[in-house]
Amino acid sequence: MSNYIGAIDQGTTSTRFIVFDKSGRIVSVAQKEHEQIFPQPGWVEHDAAEIWRRTEEVIAEAMKQRGLRPSDLAAIGITNQRETTVVWDRKTGHPVYKALVWQDTRVDNYVSEMARDGGPDRFRAKTGLPLATYFSGLKIRWILDNVPGVRERAQAGDVLFGNMDSFLLWNLTGGERGGLHVTDCTNASRTQLMNLQTLDWDPELLATFGVPAQMLPKIQSSSQVYGNAVLDSLQGVPVAGILGDQQAALVGQTCFRSGEAKNTYGTGCFLLMNTGEQPVTSKYGLLSTVAYRFGNQPAAYALEGSIAITGALVQWVRDNFGLIAKSCEIETLARTVKDNGGVYFVPAFSGLYAPYWKANARGVIAGLTRQTNKGHLARAVLEATAFQTREVVEAMEKDSGIKLDVLRTDGGMVDDDLLMQFQADILDRPVVRPAVKETTALGAAYAAGLAVGFYQDLDDLRSQWSVDHTWQPHMEARQRDAMYSSWKKAVSRSFDWLDSAA
Repeated sequence: MSNYIGAIDQGTTSTRFIVFDKSGRIVSVAQKEHEQIFPQPGWVEHDAAEIWRRTEEVIAEAMKQRGLRPSDLAAIGITNQRETTVVWDRKTGHPVYKALVWQDTRVDNYVSEMARDGGPDRFRAKTGLPLATYFSGLKIRWILDNVPGVRERAQAGDVLFGNMDSFLLWNLTGGERGGLHVTDCTNASRTQLMNLQTLDWDPELLATFGVPAQMLPKIQSSSQVYGNAVLDSLQGVPVAGILGDQQAALVGQTCFRSGEAKNTYGTGCFLLMNTGEQPVTSKYGLLSTVAYRFGNQPAAYALEGSIAITGALVQWVRDNFGLIAKSCEIETLARTVKDNGGVYFVPAFSGLYAPYWKANARGVIAGLTRQTNKGHLARAVLEATAFQTREVVEAMEKDSGIKLDVLRTDGGMVDDDLLMQFQADILDRPVVRPAVKETTALGAAYAAGLAVGFYQDLDDLRSQWSVDHTWQPHMEARQRDAMYSSWKKAVSRSFDWLDSAA
């Protein structure tokens, strides 16, 4: 009998393979980083072939750690950085170009061009998304337009597109020797090419974006057996779950009821609220997206607030300024001062995402004085994450008509007690950290487990969730309001820093 369930967690900076037992406890884990490539300002790339190598390595390493055999796993799931765009040769498996990462802004001219006819919300009714550099559709078009011969090969069916989930699944199930070209509806909803109602590629959108249907993966459920892995370390194990990383975290936090929400603190911050079986169109700068679809059941939808730079700001302070040697040291440095000293850091390095969607905004540090020191800057770095989250929470409450009673959190930054307390203070509501913090990988494992009967139903999953720690708000209302007002003032200074979105 198979006692474990596995998950590939392919993120923006690293890839992990985690094996869980039935209670959600981590049995084995391996992780490896991959190169971040910045060819010029605003361009962010990954080597998809390197990511596949790292995936093979972490699977083999995690299985070896505990002497696990393929027969020990009931199934595996995949969760992945969304929107990051890979186009590869069907016959060789080689990418035709580097993967364009979700943060990449090189398609900003396409955004401006398409917005001239219908404005930034031109496709929102069909896709739930505004025109932005964020999504995959225009990234595909850039590769087709700029890599010689690729458009013709795509029209002939010789090159394939996928977000990272599709690229990994194709390789896991055989690659050029019959690999499956499939995605799930959560990843497909992030391309701006899928109709939110039909859950299928939309012919009108494909024509407008100039993307040949022949290169697109088949859209399937988030929880079903797609096929079996052919790697030695996973030979014959069913691949049975796919969820974009933020949707996976929603599932891992068992937010299965309308109105339940979670916030993931990673490279960026992503707040998702389950809105039930109908998409809610946002009027306040949020995205409407597919939350998950299990088997043949109706899809569940979500509102999402996407913040581009949170944990990445800590990395930036580490790598570009050298203020800290390790990311975890940011809290220690921030605790050397009692407050932010009036300093506010707006990390609009490649524009602002939710709720503003201003591609021509740029980063701002405001409120500097002669007394400002690196501790104040560290505080401002952490507080920027909490301020941005409050902006998204406010927009989400307006769109949904639901007041959040508590914020469920996960991701790498939730170990920072100073940040989590400030988040509770600036929101004026409790912030909860679950007992199992690896909710993204856990969500993919849950989806795979449901498909093969490892888990019986959603109640079975809900019974797994428990609280590790709760932070209660303590800040006085006057201080909270004053700090938030100063933050809003600093954000306004970042607007229109560039004369255009270029």
